[in-house]
Amino acid sequence: MPQKPYLKAMPAADILTLSPEGLYCPAGQFHIDPMRPVERALITHAHSDHARAGHGKVLATAETLALMRARLGENFAGSAQSIELGKTIRLGDVAVTFWSAGHVLGSAQIALAQGASRTVVSGDYKRAADPTCEGFEPIACDVFVSEATFGLPVFRHPPAALEIARLLASCALFPERTHLVGAYSLGKAQRLAALLRQAGYERPIYVHGAMAAVLDVYRAHGQDFGDVRPVDASSRRGLAGEIVLCPPAALADPWARRFADPLRALASGWMRIRARAKQSRIELPLVISDHADWDGLCATIGEVGCAEVWVTHGQEDALVHWAQSQGLRAQPLRLMGYGDESSRNPGTDAGP
Repeated sequence: MPQKPYLKAMPAADILTLSPEGLYCPAGQFHIDPMRPVERALITHAHSDHARAGHGKVLATAETLALMRARLGENFAGSAQSIELGKTIRLGDVAVTFWSAGHVLGSAQIALAQGASRTVVSGDYKRAADPTCEGFEPIACDVFVSEATFGLPVFRHPPAALEIARLLASCALFPERTHLVGAYSLGKAQRLAALLRQAGYERPIYVHGAMAAVLDVYRAHGQDFGDVRPVDASSRRGLAGEIVLCPPAALADPWARRFADPLRALASGWMRIRARAKQSRIELPLVISDHADWDGLCATIGEVGCAEVWVTHGQEDALVHWAQSQGLRAQPLRLMGYGDESSRNPGTDAGP
């Protein structure tokens, strides 16, 4: 449960400011999810728009560091230090604590406390249950730094189990077709595999080769997806009636056309907008997102009890307007480089 909010003792800008690299904490001399190489970086999670190579020192959860190594190579930073969720360390004059964000494996919010003031940088987060990662934990704060990827009232995500049921119903209706499901290689693909098993699906789940390394990291951290098999060139025609998970970009590649009468599906919060599905030639849009929807964003801001909201990326203006209507101070940060590709084109491998 949220703790009692801190009393405001100093302006938030004294704890966290904007620099050309992104969010910067002067008192601790570190950046959070910087967009360019910096001397010391605190990383909320391992998606490529938040976790980049080339930093001098990196602090993140052990799971995030393992995923960064798998995706960026062993030498992704000069040095790397892991931190457990709920543990506090001091960096300069700032007490830093990582809390679960519920986004993907290892994802964290970062709480910064100095004096009697606390700021929480949420990174990306979702409020729906996910069998492959810890759930979001609301942390009381004075200033809450939030994403707004789906920060419009039109974005209300249905229960993921209902979307999985639609996928399985389609498999039963079209047993002669291979169901190709576009899903981001980190987080979404693993969540879909786990949800399919929860729904009682016992057949092998086939995956694109690009997903192998991340799947291995999830398995190393205790995830069991049952019989998961890589797709090879010789087997594609023989996968009629099967489910194949692949990066969203692969749906438009010649790779996809070599399956038995492929039926293209895409798991993304953007599939709420049917025009996007039609534009990408998606036959089965699945509204499954690893980000909070509109109701989740608003509820979270209320739960943490903040007096001020900073919105880093996404539909900033709508969420800022809503927060101001609730009597909160709010401002958009206009940060570029987070989630931009997925917002422009849900057919890429960066879709939420």
